[in-house]
Amino acid sequence: MSRMIRKAAVIGSGVMGSGIAAHLANSGIACLLLDIVPDRLTPEEAAKGLSLTDPEVRNRLASSAVAGLKKHRPAPLYDSSFADLITPGNIEDHLEQLKKVDWIIEVVVENLAVKKNLLEKVERNWREGTIVSSNTSGISINEMVQGRSDGFKRHFLGTHFFNPPRYLKLLEIIPGKETDPAIVDFMSSFCNKTLGKGVVRAKDTPNFIGNRIGTYGLLVTLQEMSNAGYSVDEIDAITGPAMGRPKSATLRTLDVVGIDTFIHVAQNVHDNVSGETEKTVFTVPEYLREMVALGWNGAKSGQGFYKSVPTKKGKEILALDIDSMDYKPRQKIASATLATVAKIRGTRERIRALINGDDRFSKLAWTVTKKMLLYSAEKLGEISDSIVEIDRAMKWGFNWELGPFETWDAIGLEASVSRMEAEGLTIPEWVKEWIAAGHHSFYKWQEGRIYHFQTVPDESAVQPDELWEKRREAVQIQPARQQYTALEQTSDSISLQSLKTQNKIILSNNGASLIDLGDGVVCLEFHSPNNAIGDEIIEMMEKTMDEVRSRFKGLVIANEGKNFCVGANLKQLLGYAANKDWPAIDRMIHTFQDTLLRLKYLEKPVVAAPHQMTLGGGVEVCLAADQVNPFAETYAGLVETGVGLIPAGGGCKEMALRAAEVIKDYPEADLQPFVNRPFEMIGTAKVSTSAYEAKKIGWLRKTDRVIASRDDLIYEAKKTVLSLDALGYVPPREEKIKVIGESGKALLLLGTYHMRRGGYISDYDRIITGKLAHILSGGNVPSGALVTEQYLLDLEREAFLSLCGETKTQDRIQHMLVKGKPLRN
Repeated sequence: MSRMIRKAAVIGSGVMGSGIAAHLANSGIACLLLDIVPDRLTPEEAAKGLSLTDPEVRNRLASSAVAGLKKHRPAPLYDSSFADLITPGNIEDHLEQLKKVDWIIEVVVENLAVKKNLLEKVERNWREGTIVSSNTSGISINEMVQGRSDGFKRHFLGTHFFNPPRYLKLLEIIPGKETDPAIVDFMSSFCNKTLGKGVVRAKDTPNFIGNRIGTYGLLVTLQEMSNAGYSVDEIDAITGPAMGRPKSATLRTLDVVGIDTFIHVAQNVHDNVSGETEKTVFTVPEYLREMVALGWNGAKSGQGFYKSVPTKKGKEILALDIDSMDYKPRQKIASATLATVAKIRGTRERIRALINGDDRFSKLAWTVTKKMLLYSAEKLGEISDSIVEIDRAMKWGFNWELGPFETWDAIGLEASVSRMEAEGLTIPEWVKEWIAAGHHSFYKWQEGRIYHFQTVPDESAVQPDELWEKRREAVQIQPARQQYTALEQTSDSISLQSLKTQNKIILSNNGASLIDLGDGVVCLEFHSPNNAIGDEIIEMMEKTMDEVRSRFKGLVIANEGKNFCVGANLKQLLGYAANKDWPAIDRMIHTFQDTLLRLKYLEKPVVAAPHQMTLGGGVEVCLAADQVNPFAETYAGLVETGVGLIPAGGGCKEMALRAAEVIKDYPEADLQPFVNRPFEMIGTAKVSTSAYEAKKIGWLRKTDRVIASRDDLIYEAKKTVLSLDALGYVPPREEKIKVIGESGKALLLLGTYHMRRGGYISDYDRIITGKLAHILSGGNVPSGALVTEQYLLDLEREAFLSLCGETKTQDRIQHMLVKGKPLRN
């Protein structure tokens, strides 16, 4: 099926509609954004003398939404310039333009009648073959297209983005009964590769997968809160990271989602399921309705379960008491179990320790967990035929670290089922049959692949006679059997975890491993705590280069951690500084500089594939690579000034070099502006909000290729290495760097003077940026002088060492280690 999506139309410019349009623009897709025509003028429009017939008024809703995209935080756009790909319009004047697009997405109010009416208008302006989808969170896909033509139905499906569309990975694709399977396959691939989404195929049932399981989990937690007398603070202390969930836990999540929105989602399930037990669970607690009646809808109204109030010292967060409906100061939760759990690194071990504790907090965790597990098992086959799809929906849509069935494996399938049965709970038959067959988990690793529970048709059980066919049809059963099935692997994804189970590790220590990717390419994987760079990673980089030089075509630097690299090992550095072991610091920095310089000039191609937080030394590693293929959500920055230091692994040197490269072919051009930029970015510890912004800042080159799907990062990096090798790779040649010298440094220092006078930086910030200015300018040399890379590296190391000896720098490092945020001193 030859099909491409170059242009799309989004109908509905609210938060979700504009967010989807923004993410389409992020992916390079031109987008028409339509909304209704306003029925009255704003005071500003009236003052301009406009009328309801003016395009400015008629397109106001969509135009305002596009303008707002540039201001929203977190930013819906990778870069504000992407908004230029979105054209605002309205559904009275511009529906004919739907004939020119490849994909139409309906994102209007969650009302079946409204959606059906709109789709009727869409079909009147629909070009045969154009894909049409609804971004509903739970309304039936099949009911929406009742009355539409067969051709329209074949091209219609649900595409449920989760909010915010840019950041949440999950996209549920919901085929209708008559949706062309080829359309479903195409959209699944397109949304994954081009939009970077994690696609889960759901059945057309109330709230699909993510919101069905997620809403159930939230409701049973709310019911337990009121039944057992837990406070708001206690609920969120338990149902957050301790259970492998986001920091927003339960009630802060509801505040972000909106209490009114949550009630609507829960009510949709309540109204569309038939079982009384399930209806009871999806009955919204009365205090939630009371909160909405009072206007306490959460973050968007300024108060929900939490409320921020001003104080003399700034502000205080209060928590709601659901019994009195008053706000009270937050409680600090003291629990030996929670204290123990907080020290456990692994999610599986953490959850297991929590539910097996012996206090009321463990009881809450177990009660919520067991109900969620049993409900997920009961819904298998109804909302999805795959436990994998259910697990992925909860991880990608709700940021759970483990899905329901992965959680079940983590706490022990057999032990937990025995505990449930001892408490009088009913276990789904298929779970008992699976255990009875001798299985101890829903997932297992075997020969480098993941296998999962699956129900498959049992061909041997089919009796091809008329009697059997009639019986099977009458009771609506499909002969089936349970088995482990290999998790589907696409040809364009590489799993380091899988490769390691296949004994593909070439070298390893506690900080990093070298893994064979095949075809003559290897991957250097960081796996130290937070992927921070310390002695062990540097040692492994040295050994890696020896291996690559003698045995391989090239090197990928990537990992599957939460973040690519958060910078240097500050704990190790602070230890050296506290003991005044300056030779150890000098040796560490000198070795890191030499290692990255050697990496830059390695005889084989090096491609870095960063993702998420890529800070300090992580950026410097990327700067040394021949090419960087970052994940779109890469937040990069040379942030050392935040801990009282300057980049000393070649970061300053590389930025000075890249500034000089800009004017290399224009000897008379002024270099100063091109140095001012990195001086400002490093001096303010600027972190990009995306890989595209990292290009604008200068952390990445314009030629670096951004990858939309994180799952494709390592595969694409490997492809790039092989491509560079096939073209006859030649390593870069070291050249001298033109610098702005003492006169340029004076201008940089003048900037810090004005920043200090304006109160933008502290006195100590000025000392740090003074050292930064000395390095970027080339030190005490004339303007236009040519210096070597080693000369600038020596300036970096000298400045770094001197700052390590400063008490205020050590205070900043200590504060970052303890508080996780910079100290301004």
